[in-house]
Amino acid sequence: MSTATATAPRSPAPDRPPATADRRRRFLPRVGHWFVTPYVVFLLVVFAYPLLYNLWISFHRFYFTAPGAHVPSPWVGFANYRDVFADPVVRKSFVNIGIFLVINVPLTVVLALVLAAALNAKLPFRGFFRAAFYLPYVTASVALVAVWSFLFGSDGLVDKVLGPLAPDPSWLVNSTWAMPVLAFFVTWKQLGFFVMLYLAALQNVSGELYDAASVDGAGTLRTFLSITVPGVRPATTVVTVFAIITGSNLFTEPYLLTGGGGPADASVSPVLVMYQKGIEQAHPDFAAALGVVLVVLVVALSLIARRFTEKGD
Repeated sequence: MSTATATAPRSPAPDRPPATADRRRRFLPRVGHWFVTPYVVFLLVVFAYPLLYNLWISFHRFYFTAPGAHVPSPWVGFANYRDVFADPVVRKSFVNIGIFLVINVPLTVVLALVLAAALNAKLPFRGFFRAAFYLPYVTASVALVAVWSFLFGSDGLVDKVLGPLAPDPSWLVNSTWAMPVLAFFVTWKQLGFFVMLYLAALQNVSGELYDAASVDGAGTLRTFLSITVPGVRPATTVVTVFAIITGSNLFTEPYLLTGGGGPADASVSPVLVMYQKGIEQAHPDFAAALGVVLVVLVVALSLIARRFTEKGD
């Protein structure tokens, strides 16, 4: 008599991820941290440390010294800030930068979006026009200043074209027109960069929306206002904040075009005052306090602009 022994089928072992997969999952986040580390170090060294040191200087009586020399820097509290707010040139510089931003920021946003929408269409020579608008942004500021000095300087081309209608004194030495001319100059200079930002944003707007608008009989203006403008709202936030930051840091243009903020401080900017007080007049503590005030103002304006442009998302 033979007996057969039946063996129950062995249940398969649960699948386990390979050891290499486990190591990869543990390793990849560390790789990401290592890639981010240089940028974090850069931010700490180039931005965070100078900002904190500048804040420290603003509360002390600080002097430039020769290497190796030590001069006491006594604590003065808010004395430097009181000097900043009491200085009439500082107050004038903030009024000037307010005028500048009122002209520059809306003009930049509107022109950049309209031009980007036009350049996004299938137009002949589209690549040429894109490069032409971007060229001023990558051109040296000194070269662009020479062009605008030729156009708006005393006996410049614009004065000759306008003839008796030209302002007297001329644009760049006119206390009424100096700041608006600087605003137009910076708008023209930086417009190409913001056009490229909008062009990139327009690639994310679905073409089906435009097709549907065309089927519904929407005109060009209605399509632009109902589809394009809402579709690029995040880019509008970026453009607005960038324009506020760059405009608030205005320095090169008044320094070169109007001879250092003239006439009679009509085009002086806060950063230009920081340079004059801190470098030319050797009052770095005053300049540091002014820098802190400017940073706070720029952050506040940027947050307000962001809240306004993101409304409706």
